[in-house]
Amino acid sequence: MPGYDFTKFVKRITLQRTIPLQKIYAAWTTQEGMESWFLRLAEFSNANGEKRRPNEPVRTGDTYKWLWFGYDDTTGEVSSVLDTNNKDMFRFGFSGGCIVTVTIKEENNETICELVQQMPMDNKEEQQYFYIECGKGWTFYMANLKSVLEGGVDLRNKNAGIGNVINA
Repeated sequence: MPGYDFTKFVKRITLQRTIPLQKIYAAWTTQEGMESWFLRLAEFSNANGEKRRPNEPVRTGDTYKWLWFGYDDTTGEVSSVLDTNNKDMFRFGFSGGCIVTVTIKEENNETICELVQQMPMDNKEEQQYFYIECGKGWTFYMANLKSVLEGGVDLRNKNAGIGNVINA
């Protein structure tokens, strides 16, 4: 497909300026936060293998186990936290060797939450697969993050008996 750079994509949302930066950051970096808009299970463990408390922020070098609504326990993600600054940046390993970086910043008097996913693999078909499939998923979950933070409405399908929907 000409014109596409399948090695990375960017997904951005604006968030109400009244939402504290630390609340947005916690939505990405705590079990409690991630389970409020993204995952049904977001377990983080420190370098010694000890599980972090649900409201305890992750640290560089932590590992995670993630499970989604709409999928059974065999469909999950296990990887590691690559970098975090405890303020406005969170980087983690993701499916297929992808790397995801989330930053929260101010732009034109707006709060922006930006997600960049890199697909560093050499196989072009694999890059395209993750570009399309993860791109679809992150589009929904970023919209759900906005919905939960701004209005408290969780848009996820939590009924495991209903599949093939964009909100799972």
